[in-house]
Amino acid sequence: MRVVLQKVLWAKVEVDGEVVGEIGPGLCLLVGVSRDDTLEDVKYMANKIPNLRVFPDDEEKLNLSLLDVKGSILAVSQFTLFGDCSKGRRPSFLGAAPPDLALELFKKFLDELKKTGLKVQTGRFQTHMKLSLCNDGPVTLILDSKEVLNK
Repeated sequence: MRVVLQKVLWAKVEVDGEVVGEIGPGLCLLVGVSRDDTLEDVKYMANKIPNLRVFPDDEEKLNLSLLDVKGSILAVSQFTLFGDCSKGRRPSFLGAAPPDLALELFKKFLDELKKTGLKVQTGRFQTHMKLSLCNDGPVTLILDSKEVLNK
């Protein structure tokens, strides 16, 4: 599972002109599921992300987590995170999970995040979405469960 995490002041996702997910301060997550991902990857990411210390404390040090600041999450499924551009000019998406597996694991990821008590919003799976956000910091991180779980 691969996630591009951005600390945001706000974020929203639209489908056909309708806002389907919107948050204030918190984290915007672009979430890619690989064909090799399992529930172990989901649980690792759902535990890691809300506990990452990417919010400033009173001394402006990044010492607080999303749980500490009671922020929100906007999670958007994005299979293109597993695009392989190493050959030719058209990305290959063979590393991405097939839609049925991706949807199953993405829903489980959302369920695990909701267990934290945080507000969790999302886009609409397998649709063309427009994502708008205001990155705060800017803070942008890339997390990959396989970099930790396969060591």
